[in-house]
Amino acid sequence: MKLLPVGDRALLVELGSGVEAESLHAELLRRRAAGTLPPTAEIVPAARTVLLDGIEEPGRLAAELPGWDIPPLPQDAGEVIEIPVRYDGPDLAEVAALWSVAADEVAGIHSAAEFHVAFCGFAPGFGYLTGLDERFAVPRRATPRTSVPAGSVALGGPYTGVYPRSSPGGWQLIGTTDVTLWDPAREPAALLSPGVRVRFVPEGPEGPGAPEPGARR
Repeated sequence: MKLLPVGDRALLVELGSGVEAESLHAELLRRRAAGTLPPTAEIVPAARTVLLDGIEEPGRLAAELPGWDIPPLPQDAGEVIEIPVRYDGPDLAEVAALWSVAADEVAGIHSAAEFHVAFCGFAPGFGYLTGLDERFAVPRRATPRTSVPAGSVALGGPYTGVYPRSSPGGWQLIGTTDVTLWDPAREPAALLSPGVRVRFVPEGPEGPGAPEPGARR
């Protein structure tokens, strides 16, 4: 753990891995909810860092943090959002080849995993989801697409993500969903936020038995 001051009232905590960053983020939220975290305006996780901003006592927190006992991230904590997916992406065959499986096996492997939103970024509503075994990490495309349709379910490195709007992108597209990831008229506007658990539910051509888009349980 490395702590870096950011201005007068913020700290950037650098961790050794994404798993450590997720665990620290969860512990910070737990302590804030319990009232044992010094007043902090914002807690923002990223790939291997957590930014704490608007800290009333940054020196105190910087002194305390290295001595914290940070438990592993609970795998069954928090709400679960179910996202129905049609596994019909244009890169399905390429991903199957990278995984050394048949194309029709990709849906089963991907939907069997339970994901966590590690952090958000890139575009409003875009969550970086962890949960696939590391052997299923895939490289980004050598040539990014100039336009990826909204609702595209994609893989990039160790992450899964869903494009909230049409945009350029270089991730491998394995499916599509009708879920609205970002809606300014909704509260909260983002369906996904750090720490939320996500399950992808395979949907047939007519979606028999599929959950309502963005169903929570």
